[in-house]
Amino acid sequence: MTDLAPPPAKQRLPLPPLVDLLTEVHGYLRLDHAVDRPWLDDAAKSWVVFLPGHGKGNAETADVAVILPELVRALHPRLTPAVAGEAAERAILTLTGMMSLPALVFLRGDRMLGSIPRVRDWDDYLQRIGEILESDVESNLEGGAA
Repeated sequence: MTDLAPPPAKQRLPLPPLVDLLTEVHGYLRLDHAVDRPWLDDAAKSWVVFLPGHGKGNAETADVAVILPELVRALHPRLTPAVAGEAAERAILTLTGMMSLPALVFLRGDRMLGSIPRVRDWDDYLQRIGEILESDVESNLEGGAA
């Protein structure tokens, strides 16, 4: 007799509390719904959306959550930050293609300017973000499949 029971579901891990601090303390917009796309409202404003990797339990998520406020401060007023909830994260991944998570996705109007997956060195962040914000390339994905 064989055991036909399905394999156990992979455990979904919670996000680090530092992700919640981005919305609760820093006041970043939280995108809770798949249709939340505030970057469409003002084509001149550049957005950075943090995709934390819901359920993945990636140790780099906490690191990016600490780095993001520093990046926003350093590049003020060039970036408007937001944090993707689970539904918004799935929707953005569908629009942009799969990428490694956590990731920062840069959007302006109806264009995705680029993304930066995982943790980077400070100077690398500043250089890449500068290039991304100056680009007019509609889909400048970096990274690849998750």
